[in-house]
Amino acid sequence: MRRSRFAKTTETADTVRERASIRETLWFDIHSTENSGEASLAEWRVAGLDHIALLMGFTHILMTVGYVLLSSTLQFCFCFDNPLIPSTLVIALDAVAAAALIMRKRWDIAAHTMIRALCLYLLLAGILWTWFGQTVEDNAFLMPIFASQIVMCAGIGIGAIVSISCPPLAIVNTIVSALAAIVLAGSSLVVVGVETISLVLVGYSVAGTRKIIATGRERLKLDALAHKALRFIDEFENSGRGWFWETNAQGTLSYVSRQLADDFECEPDDLLGRQFTDLMSVDSKVADSVEERKTLGFHLSARFPFSDVVVRPASEQDVHWMLSGNPIFDDRGRFLGFRGIGTDLTEQRKSEREISRLARSDSLTGLPNRAMMRQTLDEALRNATHRQKGCALFMIDLDRFKNVNDTLGHPVGDALLREVAERLKSVMGNHGQIGRLGGDEFQAVLPGAVDFGLLESLARTLIEQVSRPYVIEGNKVTIGASVGIAIGDPGRASADALVRNADLALYAAKDAGRGKHCLYQPAMHSEAAERQVLENDLRQAIERDELAVHYQPVVHAAGEEVSGFEALVRWYHPSRGAIPPDKFIPLAEEAGLISSIGEWVLRTALEEAARWPDHVRIAVNLSPLQFNDPNIANVIRANLNETGVRASRLELEITESVFLVDNDATDETFAKLKALGVRLALDDFGTGYSSLGYLKKAPFDKIKIDQSFVRGAASSTNRNAAIIRAIVTLAETLGMDTCAEGVETHDDLELIRQLGVSMVQGYIFGQPSPAETARQLANSVALEAEGFACIREPRHRLMRRAMAVIDGETVEVKLRNISAMGALAECEQPVAPETELTIDIIGVGPVHGVVRWAQARQFGVQFDQRFDLARLAPKKEKQGTNILKAPYVEQLGEDRVAG
Repeated sequence: MRRSRFAKTTETADTVRERASIRETLWFDIHSTENSGEASLAEWRVAGLDHIALLMGFTHILMTVGYVLLSSTLQFCFCFDNPLIPSTLVIALDAVAAAALIMRKRWDIAAHTMIRALCLYLLLAGILWTWFGQTVEDNAFLMPIFASQIVMCAGIGIGAIVSISCPPLAIVNTIVSALAAIVLAGSSLVVVGVETISLVLVGYSVAGTRKIIATGRERLKLDALAHKALRFIDEFENSGRGWFWETNAQGTLSYVSRQLADDFECEPDDLLGRQFTDLMSVDSKVADSVEERKTLGFHLSARFPFSDVVVRPASEQDVHWMLSGNPIFDDRGRFLGFRGIGTDLTEQRKSEREISRLARSDSLTGLPNRAMMRQTLDEALRNATHRQKGCALFMIDLDRFKNVNDTLGHPVGDALLREVAERLKSVMGNHGQIGRLGGDEFQAVLPGAVDFGLLESLARTLIEQVSRPYVIEGNKVTIGASVGIAIGDPGRASADALVRNADLALYAAKDAGRGKHCLYQPAMHSEAAERQVLENDLRQAIERDELAVHYQPVVHAAGEEVSGFEALVRWYHPSRGAIPPDKFIPLAEEAGLISSIGEWVLRTALEEAARWPDHVRIAVNLSPLQFNDPNIANVIRANLNETGVRASRLELEITESVFLVDNDATDETFAKLKALGVRLALDDFGTGYSSLGYLKKAPFDKIKIDQSFVRGAASSTNRNAAIIRAIVTLAETLGMDTCAEGVETHDDLELIRQLGVSMVQGYIFGQPSPAETARQLANSVALEAEGFACIREPRHRLMRRAMAVIDGETVEVKLRNISAMGALAECEQPVAPETELTIDIIGVGPVHGVVRWAQARQFGVQFDQRFDLARLAPKKEKQGTNILKAPYVEQLGEDRVAG
């Protein structure tokens, strides 16, 4: 994937002013700035002051040593007139300042902070040095000298030297010089002279600093322009739209882009030094203007600028380029060579007329339309061939969008599509081009994107963003998205094949439950064909009497009396046998058959319920498409009237997905159903878009707890019991019944009863059975629970060899009945219970455990941690490795090794 044009925000030359005013010059070194260019200039100026503390320290040490050596008497008392006290303090101050300058970068001291500190340092050093000069007496030396004046001159002189390049320091030095002259000179003329010189030095410092700042800003401006130009060049070359070339005065290449070298299947360095005309030949049949009829060699030899000259590489490839170039001369007029650009015209010349006839964008969303996306895909595949980088394709289909159109109307659907388009563009960003193919189908082309981690992350983010709720014209709408992903190998993939593969991956994502993304695999071709055959058979299943309704009992948890039955549709294919519901129900929804099948199940179930005792209810599942049908209440009323079943005996099970379109129509449907007198049950509670708001506004009579919370609820390793208890409390507070689905063991049944669940449904009281069996059960007083006491951990039945150290001896152990928590071990060596062992399973690795029981040649071991049974699976080479790793990537790796 090529880099973005603006991967980082860079300050351009416009953010840097060239000329500084006097006021700005005085404040530049001590004023903080957020401008990175000004900050770098300030850092550069501070670097020039790194040694001022050392220079001043050397001067102070030299003068102090001179005082010590030439003084006739030295004082060692802590008194104000002892010269050694201020000299020692000023030298210590020099050391601190020098250390701060040396450690400035490590301590991350800002430039303006450092200058401020140096101003304070110069002021304190001047005061201490003036103190030193005040305490030195002229007659205290071995020979008479003007000690105070010497100290003053040395301080003023070294101060002027270190502060000349920084106006704030020069101003501080002026103040210090005035103080020293007043205290030490004893003459007003000297004071005036010193101050005059100091002010002149300040002026000189300001003038010099203005020049330095202007020069620095000009350099920053040039650097910014140079970096900007380099970014544009790099982006242009990486985009695959063109390349740059340059020759010297002799006509040999001095620079070529990678793309040009790729056309000749060589490295750019291999082309350097070769004559440019040897690589190109002019296509004289195409050019119509005078410039194009001239040969490229003529332009180069005559040193004329040229543009849009169509040429072909001197190779067997059918590639066309359009060249432009300008001669280069130095300041003295000497010819230096040519510099220019080249553009790929190969496909442009083939599709120019076709593209001009096509509309480029979708009128509803503003995204590229189908034709434009096809062109984008073709270009991406061509660039992939040149750059040896693959191309990824996303096929995106909106889930439940048809439901929005059917219930809220096409204007709302159009507004929803526009908002979806904005979210898709936001997610895709610079990774690729997103477009709309039509309806609720979108497509994304990602040139150069072959990293599966990136593609899966984009797909997940895309699904998450599209699935967030929308508010359109006062209606809260929630939809989803499924994504199919296909990756084309450079030079091998065609656009048609890539689109077909992405479509197949999209179908697989829908089969996986919608709201998923799926990568293409070769096996999907056969699956798609089988799916089509299955859909055709399903359309005729009702007419051929292949569908049947089975009934699973729903039992009161306390007394185990039959409360009712749930009607479940089954399909018995004449050649395939029983087709699982989780396979043909989604297919019926996608093919638009769910309404007719659902109505048939409702009518059949009510006809059977009419033969049962009057207190036994019948529960029928209502799909979201059926629920959103405005005529659903009339259909149910007609079937109740025809069969004579009381409305209160019919229980309609509705999943939470009906609330994905939250509008007045949903509330109206609930009101119509309740007006009929039927009961409403919220099915699979806790697994979908659970919200207390649904329970508050929807008139449910029962909550069905999903089997994922019920199965294994008695185990202490999960928190299912706490979740069930919370659901029961909520339902009781709202006056609703509860029903636990999927109860299979006595332990789970006992827990369900203790938690106060109203009803139970599961294999422990019976599997879904034909109408005749259900009729017998309906006339029974009560049902008896049958099943295992608890859920047993899955076992790995095959024997596995292992090694273990027992009593200091390494012996072979045979493991059987391996579960996640332990195994049965066979061993010739006796083992005592509570013995801790490390068992090394051959081909798997070590596991740690404790012996819980032992008998002749056998013992049971309990693992310290849960053991993943998948580790025991035979190691097989994954099929379809070309999906997980593109072949051209592997080929590139081999080329690098060979290189």
